[in-house]
Amino acid sequence: MSPVTIKTLVPCPDTPPNLLGPVHVEFNSTRTLDEVREEVGSPLRLGGWHKPPDCIAQQKVAIIIPFRNRHEHLKHWLYYLHPILIRQQSDYRVYVINQDGEGVFNRAKLMNIGHAEALKEYDFDCFVFSDIDLIPMDDRNLYRCFDSPRHLSVAVDKFNFRLPYRGMSISRPDMVTGKYRMIKHKRDPHNESNPKTYSKLRQTRQTMDKDGINTLKYTVKEIVKDKLYTYITVDIGAPAKV
Repeated sequence: MSPVTIKTLVPCPDTPPNLLGPVHVEFNSTRTLDEVREEVGSPLRLGGWHKPPDCIAQQKVAIIIPFRNRHEHLKHWLYYLHPILIRQQSDYRVYVINQDGEGVFNRAKLMNIGHAEALKEYDFDCFVFSDIDLIPMDDRNLYRCFDSPRHLSVAVDKFNFRLPYRGMSISRPDMVTGKYRMIKHKRDPHNESNPKTYSKLRQTRQTMDKDGINTLKYTVKEIVKDKLYTYITVDIGAPAKV
């Protein structure tokens, strides 16, 4: 009998070799979730998980999406992001954190819940928080962690591809690599603009030690493992209005 050859995997390169650069993004309203599942789902494991088969990914990445009533947007996000993430040679899993009920939508709390729930499944060392309506237009914009927090969507078409704010100590891709398209939509009921947002942001230094992960309370209602994602429905005890 001939000896069995065991292939030893080496770390994936810093720059993935199969990147395309600019990606054409258009929002085809006739695209169905089943079609997306058929077209991009074959390389994926249950739960929206993929790891490169021929090298060891540099990071284990949890993609966290705060979510409620945006199924039309979700299919576009999955259609574009899965192929991009696969080309980026990520060991990643997609978590859709769905807020149950009709209370005020709490995006930040859903992000924290996604962080907590993801760590129950895998020893992730990187977390990327993504809005469901933002699609990258260049696959060189790597969905991974850097030495400092990273702002990925630096140039959104809604803002004429310019930064609407500055002055934060975070890293960013350049204005070409960081281009995004935003899916146009109206605000959902109970997701109205909060006039207190900016005053709360200014108080972050005073509140961050006593508000967030260390005070997180929620109830998991359901976990669904789809080919394209892990869908976690949670009750966060949200108030009926701001």
